[in-house]
Amino acid sequence: MAGRAYSPKDIERKRYDRLEWEDEWSEPFGSPAANEMWFISGPSASGKSSFVMQLAKRLCAFGPVLYLSYEEQISQSFQERIERFKMNEVQGRFRVATDDTYDEIVARLEKQKSPHFVIIDSFQVAEWTYKQAKELKERFPGKSFIYISQEYKGQPSGKSANRLRYLAGVKIRVTGYKAYCMGRFTGDPGSFYTVWEEGIIKIDNNI
Repeated sequence: MAGRAYSPKDIERKRYDRLEWEDEWSEPFGSPAANEMWFISGPSASGKSSFVMQLAKRLCAFGPVLYLSYEEQISQSFQERIERFKMNEVQGRFRVATDDTYDEIVARLEKQKSPHFVIIDSFQVAEWTYKQAKELKERFPGKSFIYISQEYKGQPSGKSANRLRYLAGVKIRVTGYKAYCMGRFTGDPGSFYTVWEEGIIKIDNNI
């Protein structure tokens, strides 16, 4: 049986809960829906991990955040990032898990008062398939899944990651401590989120 076909009026009547945030976020990323899928990539040592932590803290204002630290676990560098960005300020809305299986994540999200935003760092280390990521979004359409991807030669590492990037509404690439939106919600084309201002100055001055 064919699915429903929507009229223009049906589409116009649809309403979205959007991320209404300050200019430093809205200019590069616009105001995406609070349940949008994100895909964040970037080369090593580009500021990607710092950006993800800053994003996680900002999203705590809109709902509980679960950070799946599959790649770094609770390493010294992860701990330092927690301290640097003062994540204790969002203690009640931010949690970190390191070894949940896909089925355990599903069980978490089925509970009442489960996280609204789920950060998967990284998609490659999680070893989920594209099909699993797609099914997770279909099963929990009201939640936002934020996938962090490793890169190889400037592209997401692996075929599944490349496919997942196309599925995401918010696509971000972090390079040189600048986070650029490559997706559908770009607020101001060419603008970027400053991850680390001192790092940008050093790069610009070839230090």
